[in-house]
Amino acid sequence: MWRYALMLCAVVWLAGCQTTHQDLLAKGYPPAFADGFDDGCSSGRQAAGVITGEFRKNVPRYLKEKHYAEGWEDGFRQCKAMRESEELRDYQDNRNNDREHEWQQEKDRDAAKAYRSQ
Repeated sequence: MWRYALMLCAVVWLAGCQTTHQDLLAKGYPPAFADGFDDGCSSGRQAAGVITGEFRKNVPRYLKEKHYAEGWEDGFRQCKAMRESEELRDYQDNRNNDREHEWQQEKDRDAAKAYRSQ
């Protein structure tokens, strides 16, 4: 029984290592679409301000291959939006943490005043 559980864990772990490119191909997308998606995604992350992202676009291929162009557009939009969403979530989390910190400080000050007045 342990062997089967271990094998299942290994398969799940290895499946997680699949790249987006490989995943798109496995789902039946044309290779040109997967290539375009990769390039567009990198470009979208860069446009959203990720330092490690780089703008990539094979312009001759974009102009000639419909699937590459569609993949590039989809990748750009999805990855840019995902990164912007992450930034918004991080901003909101930090803001909530700041409010929590301010509330804790106010509570501590009020407690100190109450102890001094006794």
